[in-house]
Amino acid sequence: MTDQSKIPTPGRSLFDREDDVWGAEKLSTAPVPSNLAPPVNRQAPKRAERPVAPRDPQPTFRANEAPVADRRAPDAQVSQPEPTHLAPLRLSGHIEPIDREQLQRAGLIQPEGQVTGLLEEFRIVKRQVLNSVRKAREAGKGARGQRVLVCSPLPAEGKTFCASNLALAMAAEKDSEVLLVDADFAKPSILSTLGLPSGPGLMDVLANPEVQLDDCIIETDIAGLLVLPAGNQTNSDSEFLASSRTAEVLDRLTAGAPNRIVIFDSPPALAASPAAELARHVGQAIVVTRADRTGQSALEDALTLLSACPDIKLLLNAAHFSPSGRRFGTYYGQEA
Repeated sequence: MTDQSKIPTPGRSLFDREDDVWGAEKLSTAPVPSNLAPPVNRQAPKRAERPVAPRDPQPTFRANEAPVADRRAPDAQVSQPEPTHLAPLRLSGHIEPIDREQLQRAGLIQPEGQVTGLLEEFRIVKRQVLNSVRKAREAGKGARGQRVLVCSPLPAEGKTFCASNLALAMAAEKDSEVLLVDADFAKPSILSTLGLPSGPGLMDVLANPEVQLDDCIIETDIAGLLVLPAGNQTNSDSEFLASSRTAEVLDRLTAGAPNRIVIFDSPPALAASPAAELARHVGQAIVVTRADRTGQSALEDALTLLSACPDIKLLLNAAHFSPSGRRFGTYYGQEA
């Protein structure tokens, strides 16, 4: 049998020797100075809340007693009813026909044609727009809630295509009518897209008070569709839009017509300044972006310029892929 007495006993392990050198009992906290430097970017101390006085009960009035004037704060959120001093538009009754062949060449909706995938897509878009208009009307936004801006970050993204189709789809509504305004003053294209004759327009009204807005409105042979041209070109279109006259002219477009929706086809936000000016006067904006072309930085810059608009929607144009596989058109006998 092997003699076990000569086997040396194991010495201290590596962990024991390490504990002798780095043991926790030899550790100590770093010295802390008694006076510390004030922290950078320290938040300001909160102000003491003032006691809120109890609100006065609503006054009651007798039949022959005048009510007390409203004492709301100047910055209080109040409804903006439509101005009552503006006269409604006086339409001439002269009807201009829209070139149906031109609509077909431009790939637009055919008013009397069969239901297509394109029409179904813009039916969905107009439902979202009309729903926002209804909410704005219920919130007391006034005439601004009836205005819709159609814009794009850059040129050639299809904003005129979308504005025209949205107006054609909305004209089919039974309880409302639509006024399509060409607000692309540098490169107007609504009249040529619809096959309408040229004439004075919005910029002429803003630049010259003697030009009557009523004389610029074009009544079309499509029921429920009116058109306002851009007018003569000028190098001061942004300055005219920024003037105080713009609000009065735009209010006149819907005076006495609570069911009229005004659609502005504006220039690209990153190419011309009128889009940002018009964003201050509309209740919602539709930013058209082209699939596989519009960059994220361009879209973010455009949204920043249009931030004066309280409701901004995005519309993806020329998309050939749907994650859900949804395709309109085959139900009606035509592939979209």
